Amino acid sequence: MSRDLKSDFWKGLEDTRAGLLAAGGEHPVPMAPHADPEDGAIWFITAQGTAADRAARSGGEASFHVADSRANLYANVRGRLEVSDDPKKLDEIWSAVASAWFENGRKDSAVRLLRMTPEEAEVWSGDGGASFLYEIAKAKMTGDTPDVGDHGRLVF
Repeated sequence: MSRDLKSDFWKGLEDTRAGLLAAGGEHPVPMAPHADPEDGAIWFITAQGTAADRAARSGGEASFHVADSRANLYANVRGRLEVSDDPKKLDEIWSAVASAWFENGRKDSAVRLLRMTPEEAEVWSGDGGASFLYEIAKAKMTGDTPDVGDHGRLVF
């Protein structure tokens, strides 16, 4: 089991398809994260006028919640959102899925690129699969607590 929780977090986030982004005190909404560990950022594509867009324009706080068994990552991330006008980054993360939300695709005037700069996170990370099942079975036999992964608080 890896003990570098920050590395595990970024790797798991790169494999995560969606999570819930809460911004501006409004209810969380499903969003696809784009992990950028080198830049220490999580990128999102949203539409003008959404809670995330409004929060980003005011430098507001946001939280992103991940529960992805395929990526073996469970996390609550808190940080700040800001609007970015980086066309290269938008091109890099643009996809057919993002395009489906905008009538005029990538060139739609409602497209907003948001950068979340994580400040802290509580993270649970594990290997999943056979090792998870083994630990659960072993715990049932021995009465011990299963060792199913790492858990901790990260400060970025």
